[in-house]
Amino acid sequence: MSQVALPETVRKLLASQPIELPIFHPVALKLQRMLSDYDFTVDEVAQIANEDQSLASQMLKMANSPMYMGRTKVATIKEAVIRLGAQQVINIAIAASQASAHASENPALNSYMKELWLHSHGAALGARWLAHNCGMRGIADEIYLAALLHDVGKLYLVKAIERLVKAGVISSLFDDDLIMEIFEAMHVEQGYRLMQHWNFPSMYCDVIRDHHMEEWDPVNKMLAIVRFVNHTCHRVGLGLKKEPDLALQLTLEAEVLDIGELQIAELESLLLESRDAEF
Repeated sequence: MSQVALPETVRKLLASQPIELPIFHPVALKLQRMLSDYDFTVDEVAQIANEDQSLASQMLKMANSPMYMGRTKVATIKEAVIRLGAQQVINIAIAASQASAHASENPALNSYMKELWLHSHGAALGARWLAHNCGMRGIADEIYLAALLHDVGKLYLVKAIERLVKAGVISSLFDDDLIMEIFEAMHVEQGYRLMQHWNFPSMYCDVIRDHHMEEWDPVNKMLAIVRFVNHTCHRVGLGLKKEPDLALQLTLEAEVLDIGELQIAELESLLLESRDAEF
């Protein structure tokens, strides 16, 4: 159904929800602002990360997983910053906080959140891998974060629905077709609104704004990677959308990035492997 067909009452209710819904952990946001200002030391990154011991523990667990560190283990956040670099550690902080945010006491909503997390985290890992394989190793960490957050608008919408249910404003919005219609109609605009509100750099905001646009800038390789990995997630069924017959090799993104069948097969394998990652 089209954006116009979405019941206007539902649109107004969701769009009116506070921007401060628990989408981003305050410590993760503080780390991201520090990185954006280019003014920090290793000790300062570690000190801020350790302000929330639960988040710090989750960060270390994630950092030491095969998807991130391989055989090299770290015992402290400071050690992780030294070995991985500030950008990757801050990425891990945001990923760890996003993993915690994708949860609900409502079983129906929780099932959506879990699929959204699998999609976003798999896309982030896939985008980082693809950046390394497309000659963009220097900005692989930035591309990881762009992919991790490309669907943040969907998380916001589920959180908004959850809040309205708890308040008794709505009784049920758990019909799959309606949920997918809400996502299609609103997740880009709400995600873009969120990222601008939290002062994320424009390169991330642009990816969120354009990752579904029919006409997009092929010069923007970060956007091309996020779009292609998003398509690949749909093809392998990682997340809510399933498109097993999608011809990835024929997409403009594949042409722009010069991706071959072997790379596509390796990317699909990585995405499927990411589904089983435990943190």
